Amino acid sequence: MKILVVGSGGREHAIVWKLSQSPRVDKIYCAPGNAGISGLAECVDIGAEDLEKIRDFAVEKKIDMAVIGPEVPLSMGITDLLQEAGIRVFGPDRNCSQLEGSKAFTKAFLMRHNIPTAGYKEYTDEKELLDDIGIFGYPMVIKADGLAAGKGVIIAEDEEAARAGIEEIMGEKRFGSAGDLVLVEECLTGVEASMLCFVDGNVIVPMESAQDYKRIFDGDKGPNTGGMGSYSPSLLFNSEVEVQIREQILEPTINGFKEDGLDFHGVLFIGLMLSEDGPKVIEFNNRFGDPETQSVLMRLDTDLADIFDACIDGTLADLEIKWSEKRAVTVVLASGGYPGDYEKGKVITGLEDVDDDVVVFHAGTKFDNGNIVTSGGRVLGVTATGATNDEARARAFDNVKRISFEGAHFRNDIGRINR
Repeated sequence: MKILVVGSGGREHAIVWKLSQSPRVDKIYCAPGNAGISGLAECVDIGAEDLEKIRDFAVEKKIDMAVIGPEVPLSMGITDLLQEAGIRVFGPDRNCSQLEGSKAFTKAFLMRHNIPTAGYKEYTDEKELLDDIGIFGYPMVIKADGLAAGKGVIIAEDEEAARAGIEEIMGEKRFGSAGDLVLVEECLTGVEASMLCFVDGNVIVPMESAQDYKRIFDGDKGPNTGGMGSYSPSLLFNSEVEVQIREQILEPTINGFKEDGLDFHGVLFIGLMLSEDGPKVIEFNNRFGDPETQSVLMRLDTDLADIFDACIDGTLADLEIKWSEKRAVTVVLASGGYPGDYEKGKVITGLEDVDDDVVVFHAGTKFDNGNIVTSGGRVLGVTATGATNDEARARAFDNVKRISFEGAHFRNDIGRINR
């Protein structure tokens, strides 16, 4: 079986790593990949958003399955394009990808199907939004409607911060056309958690729970990032919460997909707020979360290629998915200055010093004159397992400290509950 994985981050490295363990997989290509992925797959110099070149490559190499990692090519319709060329694809089509490509689309879906979420209002006019400033009180949650690399959300603590955030999104167009439509939401309180689910058009099957950390600094301080770490399973989940999520969120979601003609095949990532009133949906994503994937796939005992096949073929109900009892913790090493401006090309050392059973997933790396150097904001995700959460934490941080590059930054509280 020949598989093409599209993407270049830590999520894609984790997917490639897990697929490489399948006895059914003979060859993995990755477009474009990164320095870490190159040890497991043949990296192809094609950008993730160069859809026609990806299609032509898949046809030329007679790819048996394409796995789409990032959200942008999904929203651009890469699944539709590949399917038209006869390629089997793990990843939702363009119609379903609106669930991540437009926050307004998702909020309307949630409201229509009575799925718990925050109250909201939409704006296309900056003046109208400024007139309504503080409509739900403070903190004021301001979201660009479109894709913004996980950074299009501003949580303004007061009116001054809200005005600055509105200017940033609608005036300065920091996120481009993603900010043409803005959502203001009621600020939910509680603790965030992540639920990744396999979906085959008929059923939705949750993976093991996980939690990620969006803010750049310890204690959930500072600006949002793409994610500074994760752990699995979440310490916040228990049988009561899982029943609530299944009955109030998962079942209405798959039923809503069917009612609305959304033939979803792939991963649905559900961002949750575990509030005093029960779990509520913050967002939907159309793909594996990053860095939740790194922690979750470390604990997967079932062949990932078999799961992807079942999702594509609509046979997920026939497959038993098994998980390790081990705990996993992923600590992200980021470039100095991230999520703002940062320098690239910093030489990374110590990668060979980590424990044999600790996996360093590469996110923003490349080769340069024989060295592995930084090429992104989030550079590495160091993932360790242990019999307990504390053991996994201790091992992850012990190994993180063996790796270095100029300006390297990581959070010290990954794997702990911040309330």
